[in-house]
Amino acid sequence: MSIQVGQKAPSFSLFNTEKQKVTLDELKGKPVVLLFFPLAFTGVCTAELCNVRDNIALYNNTNAQVFGISVDSLFTLDKFSKEQNLNFPLLSDFNKEAAKAYGVLYETFPAFEMMGVSKRAAFVIDAEGTVKYAEVCPTPGDLPSFEAIQSTLASL
Repeated sequence: MSIQVGQKAPSFSLFNTEKQKVTLDELKGKPVVLLFFPLAFTGVCTAELCNVRDNIALYNNTNAQVFGISVDSLFTLDKFSKEQNLNFPLLSDFNKEAAKAYGVLYETFPAFEMMGVSKRAAFVIDAEGTVKYAEVCPTPGDLPSFEAIQSTLASL
């Protein structure tokens, strides 16, 4: 079961593409948007993250820190981020700890029978570490509601 609105956001420590460890607890004091996505270099994931890239001002205006998270290695994510000119950090959940903690890990990914791929999901966490928005997309081809994420951020 995935994390629900009103719950304390599970902490994690993951490496970004700069090989620096990012810990959720260290981000308290500002809103955080977590965008779990299945795999870099795939069509829907690229569209999702490029949408955020193209609209980063909306997130910056609410002082939110956005993170994309996938089970890809930090090296794969670095190449993906550079190719797509992403302007927010990507975090490698290679050991699948964050996806498990948030309840968004496929046992078997619908495509290619891959095991241990994260579902597409979005979470907005307030400055105190409470989940204010949670969405797990029904299929990997669905995108999260960017409007609902923005509305939640605006209400914080």
